[in-house]
Amino acid sequence: MVDQRPPLSSVNDFATWEPVLRLMLAGGTERNATRSAHVAGRISQFGWSLALPRRMSSTERIAVEDIQRALARSGFTEIAFRAEVQPDGRATLGLVWPSPVVEAAVGYPDLGVLVLVDGSLAEPWRRIPESGLGAASAPSADLELLGRTLRERLPDAIGATEDEIAAVEARLGIVLSDELKVLYGVTRARWEDWGEDYEAADRVSSAVGCELFGLDDLYSIDAEVRYPGWKHASMEAGSTPPDARVQSLAGSPGWIAFGTNGGDEFAVDLTPGPAGHTGQVILVDHEQSIGAELIASSLTDFVLDRMRAEGGNRRQDQLPVVARVGSDGLQTIQAAAHPAVEVLSIGACDGAPFSLAPVTGLPRLRTLTAFPGTLVDPLEVAGLAELEFLELGIQEWRVLLDAGAVPSTLKAAAIKVPDQNHLPVVAVANEILALWDRPQIVQTLLEGNLGPAV
Repeated sequence: MVDQRPPLSSVNDFATWEPVLRLMLAGGTERNATRSAHVAGRISQFGWSLALPRRMSSTERIAVEDIQRALARSGFTEIAFRAEVQPDGRATLGLVWPSPVVEAAVGYPDLGVLVLVDGSLAEPWRRIPESGLGAASAPSADLELLGRTLRERLPDAIGATEDEIAAVEARLGIVLSDELKVLYGVTRARWEDWGEDYEAADRVSSAVGCELFGLDDLYSIDAEVRYPGWKHASMEAGSTPPDARVQSLAGSPGWIAFGTNGGDEFAVDLTPGPAGHTGQVILVDHEQSIGAELIASSLTDFVLDRMRAEGGNRRQDQLPVVARVGSDGLQTIQAAAHPAVEVLSIGACDGAPFSLAPVTGLPRLRTLTAFPGTLVDPLEVAGLAELEFLELGIQEWRVLLDAGAVPSTLKAAAIKVPDQNHLPVVAVANEILALWDRPQIVQTLLEGNLGPAV
């Protein structure tokens, strides 16, 4: 474990943390005269994640705000902490400093996700569109009707030249749909053409059906931009069934964003699903990180307000792609053993621990999360040849580390520590990071005394 004291004198003073620790232990159930108590939390410049039994007093709030100000002064975004308090009041406080190899668990006291491969993304965000699907335009795509309608609605608009459209195609590396060329041939939607006239911009939005991007502002939906981080991305999955109109992707070079409703993006889809049409209009929801919703079969339909009544996006968050086993899900691992399963999550349960034997060798299983104590033999993890994300308890990681059986295929990992001693987490995390020659996490240990439990 590396012990280092960054230049945060007040944060490195145990007295600064006393009010916070006392508040978190004030519920009466955390401390007694026979066992140690453990608490963990996270404080950032903009908020905190603290398990509080009651509202903060003014003194306690000031203590938290003092820590926030100290972080801001020193340029640290946040700090995680974990503490063990003995029955006689002796306390050990571990301060865990931000690390470039840890994705912070925002809203959680957990250490966060260890990024083992620099720049890595979960598989759905690496997925590229399948080619040759739904190559035909929709029958409703009518270039003459689209152009005539737009010219009637925007008689004074300035359209783009062929050279200007060709320049955009060269920048994007893709040929625009004929309907997009017609749209921007009527109006290139540049502010300089409107002379900063907001009413002119509103007229264009009304004519098209959305806030239209300028020709020079067209872009492809980038999967990496929608990436939510490993904590959430590892649990996402998607597949494109034969009757799907939209491919289940995080992004595509063929999803050309041309407008917005103020938060979500409208895009022309040049890489549709098997049952879709080239040039269909999809909505990319800013609250979702994968997939898109079919809005109209063609840009002509979109402009003429002939929208589809139902969406075309199918989120594959149920079997066989994602399987949840435990008290709130399936009752056996056998029930989750399907060749298509990508994510297996084993939650807390009252029964006996589970064996991973039924899912050994599955070709697509890339994520395993297992609540501490739910695996009959952690070494069975070694039989999951395609794992890229693994979350286990400290004891399960200890078994794998001691046996030299941590899967080398991993790109990210996490340590689950519910209601346990959090202090050893950093030491175990650093052992995992060392297997990939990643930088070590810095933890500062402070000693103090909160007085005996009452």
